[in-house]
Amino acid sequence: MILIQNIKSLVQTEKNPVKWVAGADMDKLSTIENAYLLLKNELIEDFGHMHELHQKYSPEILSDYKTIDASGRHVFPSFVDSHTHIVYAGSREIEYVDKIRGLSYEEIAKRGGGILNSAKLLAQTTEEALYDQAFERILEIISLGTGAVEIKSGYGLNTENELKMLRVIKKLKETTDLEIKANFLGAHSIPAEYRGKQDKYVDLIINEMLPQVAEQNLADFVDVFCDKGFFTVEDTDRILNAASKFGLRPKIHANELDFSGGVQIGVKHNALSVDHLEFIGNEEIKALLNSETMPTILPGAAFFLNMPLSPARKMIEAGLPIALASDFNPGSSPSGNMKLIMSMGCINYKLTPREVINATTINTAYAMGLEHKTGSIARGKLANVFITKKIPNIEFMPYAYGSNLIDKVILRGKEKSLTSC
Repeated sequence: MILIQNIKSLVQTEKNPVKWVAGADMDKLSTIENAYLLLKNELIEDFGHMHELHQKYSPEILSDYKTIDASGRHVFPSFVDSHTHIVYAGSREIEYVDKIRGLSYEEIAKRGGGILNSAKLLAQTTEEALYDQAFERILEIISLGTGAVEIKSGYGLNTENELKMLRVIKKLKETTDLEIKANFLGAHSIPAEYRGKQDKYVDLIINEMLPQVAEQNLADFVDVFCDKGFFTVEDTDRILNAASKFGLRPKIHANELDFSGGVQIGVKHNALSVDHLEFIGNEEIKALLNSETMPTILPGAAFFLNMPLSPARKMIEAGLPIALASDFNPGSSPSGNMKLIMSMGCINYKLTPREVINATTINTAYAMGLEHKTGSIARGKLANVFITKKIPNIEFMPYAYGSNLIDKVILRGKEKSLTSC
């Protein structure tokens, strides 16, 4: 049990939790100055103003809690990163050099690089080694303030290796304090042997991969890279119809490379989120309005690939919610630093600090189906929080984009050692 007291500001507090925040409400953020926070049995027990603490709790009760003095520091709910690919083998820095020299993402993919390169490396890597590599990345993102993460497969591209990836994700669920959701992304790219007969690979996903994923209970979601040069709307429709029979809700890679129809097919299938969204127009915004689908922007990928920026302000002004996730992966966003994602949201997408806080906590929690469990400071939610170093205000978090401002991390009510992370 932990009592955090004398908190300069307790950020993202909720008495009556909401599923997300949208439109003009994204620039609103509930905070409590000079606050306390009680954590018990892995959950948030109570919070409020410091002057209320000793009115509500006797010294005898409080003596049972470990006390942390947060004077001059702010307490945030842990980041929720709703789109990552952090189970992968090796790295792809040579392609990074190719990008510097002017090759596009699509050109690298056509040469057998990109996702296919990661698939080749993964096939050569044991399940144990794959877990060890991913575990190191998990420790890194924990130290950077992330408390919940979605992890996709998609570097297997055959039944054996897709299942291998999903088993690694399952083991990470069982051996870390992070809240983890697994996403089956067999439709990440078309393997070289299926080029020119893409429909046969879709058949393999539907008839062989999906039934085994479901039988072994290895995935929470299903994903498709519905975009130019990858999977078509028709492919996506077939895969999602099949996945629905197994109760797997979609989360779609959409409109990163062009106006692909990925947003519309995602909304049609009640996708939890549609992600990337570099190419968004009035039709896509209209489809998303009044849907249950969270538009999710991945600033790290657009930055790393030097791509057009998603029109975040236009979407917010239309009344949509926005989520921001890291897309941590070896080819297009080799970073899981959600604080940096906040900074990119402010600098590149012109979001306010309050908007990016909402976009990396409560809205990403919804994009993982976890809005009832994490993403804000609310009684009964998971005790996943971080304490900043001494900083003047919450705006300083995205402002100081290159500084590590996290002093302590608490997951499931347990303080984590940042040196071991």
